[in-house]
Amino acid sequence: MATETSKDELLQLIKRFSAYLTVKMSNLFSFNTLDSRSVGAFAGLAVAIVFTWRLLRSNSGPRRRQPKPQAPTTSSSVVTTQPNAVSVPSMGVCSSSEDLGVQNVVDEFFQPVKPTLAQIVRQKLSEGRKVTCRIFEVVLEESSPEELQVVSQATVRSSVLEVLLEITRFCDLYLMERVLDDESEQKILAALENAGVFTSGGLVKDKVLFCSTETGRSSFVRQLEPDWHIDTNPEVLFQLARFIKYQLHISPTRIERTAANVFSSPSLEQFFGCI
Repeated sequence: MATETSKDELLQLIKRFSAYLTVKMSNLFSFNTLDSRSVGAFAGLAVAIVFTWRLLRSNSGPRRRQPKPQAPTTSSSVVTTQPNAVSVPSMGVCSSSEDLGVQNVVDEFFQPVKPTLAQIVRQKLSEGRKVTCRIFEVVLEESSPEELQVVSQATVRSSVLEVLLEITRFCDLYLMERVLDDESEQKILAALENAGVFTSGGLVKDKVLFCSTETGRSSFVRQLEPDWHIDTNPEVLFQLARFIKYQLHISPTRIERTAANVFSSPSLEQFFGCI
């Protein structure tokens, strides 16, 4: 009876594990193309399946090979079989421990798997392939052209760097900003270069655009026709709402959505769940 109960429990575990694999397989192949991280995750999952199968097989094998206890024939044999009688409960305890170990191994596969940053970027951007983004307060620590003029060099926000590089690998990214002079342009380009944006990512200097007015930035966006535009100026976002599919308003304070296609977040990295 105990053996049949154990088999039933093992069968239920296998069914749950099969359902879990079905969900994970569908998630892995939900994207149009698999990147190297997804392929690696799939290979790791396959290895885990083989390991679990071998573990279940090894645990079930020794139980079928247990010798039958011999009937005592003499008084001396009765004495020698007493330790065997005592060892029977310990085998049951060992068997329960093994079942618990198998349960723990299988349960580990049912823990939620944290998606990679590349998967989050694709999901959040809704497979958008072209993105335009303001520089001040989004990429740089500086918040205005006037503030940039009084500092010796611009500073790239370290928390946004990983997200920015991931966007450049997946999307055609254009950075744009209003500046007051040529020296400010050079400060911005130098900061981006020192941060490795031009070497580690897919961004080139020709895709960093400068203008002298806020209207100029709006004109850049309309000419490029991106899938997403990221900005801090609500007026610019309002003007572009009719022309751009999606927009992200970066603002430290929570605001009401000005349009159905305008989202908001305190920072770019928080929008992608990096903080």
